[in-house]
Amino acid sequence: MAINSNLQSTVLAKAQEKRFIKSLGRLDITLFIVAAIISLDTIATIATGGPQSLFWAVFVALTFLIPIAMLMAETGSAFPEEGGLYQWVKFAYGRLAAGIASVLYWITNPLWLGGSLCFIAFDAFSGYVFEIKSGSAGEWIFKIAFIWVAIFLAIVNLKLGKRFIGAGAIAKITVISLLVITTVIYGVQNGFEPFESSKLMPTLGGFIAIAPVILFSYVGFEAPNAASDEMFDAKKDTAPAIRRGSVIATLAYILPVLAIILIVPANEVEGLTGFMGAIKEVFSVYGGAADFLVTIAALLFIFGLLSLGSAWMMATDRIQAIASADGSFFSGWFGEFSQKFGTPVRVNILSGFMSTAFLFAAMTIVEGDAAAIFAVVLTCAISTLLVSYIIIIPSVMKLNRTVRDVNRPYEVAGGVRGFQIMGWVTFLYICIGSIGVVFPGTLESVFGLEYNFEEIWGMSRSSVQLFTAGTMAVVILISIAGYIGGKNVRKDLTGVKEF
Repeated sequence: MAINSNLQSTVLAKAQEKRFIKSLGRLDITLFIVAAIISLDTIATIATGGPQSLFWAVFVALTFLIPIAMLMAETGSAFPEEGGLYQWVKFAYGRLAAGIASVLYWITNPLWLGGSLCFIAFDAFSGYVFEIKSGSAGEWIFKIAFIWVAIFLAIVNLKLGKRFIGAGAIAKITVISLLVITTVIYGVQNGFEPFESSKLMPTLGGFIAIAPVILFSYVGFEAPNAASDEMFDAKKDTAPAIRRGSVIATLAYILPVLAIILIVPANEVEGLTGFMGAIKEVFSVYGGAADFLVTIAALLFIFGLLSLGSAWMMATDRIQAIASADGSFFSGWFGEFSQKFGTPVRVNILSGFMSTAFLFAAMTIVEGDAAAIFAVVLTCAISTLLVSYIIIIPSVMKLNRTVRDVNRPYEVAGGVRGFQIMGWVTFLYICIGSIGVVFPGTLESVFGLEYNFEEIWGMSRSSVQLFTAGTMAVVILISIAGYIGGKNVRKDLTGVKEF
């Protein structure tokens, strides 16, 4: 009887197991989820839509965030494998599909770190802590340092790295709590912005406009499973940690969005500085101590952004390293984990150089047609993580249907039927968000809604969609090339996974 190679590991992948260091307990996993899921940089972006965005934030949390968290809680506790989603897709559909999913999932993060997060952190530091002239050497030093500190935290031993990630998660909760509590005090003293309940009424256009941002913010509960073999008890701790993390994440998005809507007019909220702008506005209630407290909040905000980038690097770089070690990403050289640190240092360094390259591009391509093209490519590239779920969700659904004899410490309500229903609902959401990313303006055209490409992108529709689809095609071709390049690694297989 032929052995199913999808249930085998390569000799190289098997050799890495002795380098994993048990480091993560239930609290660590919960804090990791908080650090990875809560994107402080997108909270103000969601709030720009006003009360309707608040409605969609709540609605999508109930119908997408919580269901996808439950799906990943069951899958992660039933299949606790180092590499997480790569292994799940491999078990379901093979190494090629797993290799494509892992590259889509991974490549977002170095580009996001270098093309977005470091810019937001710089603006917060320069605007609220210590002014640094735009375009100066100081700006370059800050942004490069931000990238490589995030990479360093991903490189170091997880026992040390988890402490910084945990502290970053606490920093996020602290700054969000300060905003929400102080908003109440501010509202009592100065009054709130008029809140028209009629504006809560949802519209199709409002949903299509905000869906990619909200969905991008609400995914990632499976991220800690990238380090499953580095958990003390992955089967026991994964599901409770994800359940707690989902509750914290839901409140951490909805409450500050509500706070921003209550104090900042929608036309004054900017995605880049809106969160800190709201902090500065409400902290005026503290009188002479306001400037000092705003500075403290800005430092917490920046540290939260740093932990966000680093947490994703820890997760996605592990996934990509396991893919490489398993013969799905080139020669396997990137699949070696450090004997000293127990981390995928080679992929960490690759991610750091990619982040730095995108920083240089973002800093130098600032005007004209080239700038418009770069903005389109960057927006699409940092959204490939969302597209990866088009493969991930069907994979976990298949494992749920076909592998029933595995021990499942946690099961979603309704058993197999409940899992499959939630899977189809979340898959539909992902399809909507992915169409918005890869083919912007398409859904608007289908439903007769206005979408001005020149105004939004500075380019024609055909040009925008050429570059978004082209960017996605390039990423997928890299994945396929990586799979072909791993042929020799796949020749040496060992063992058979037993569920």
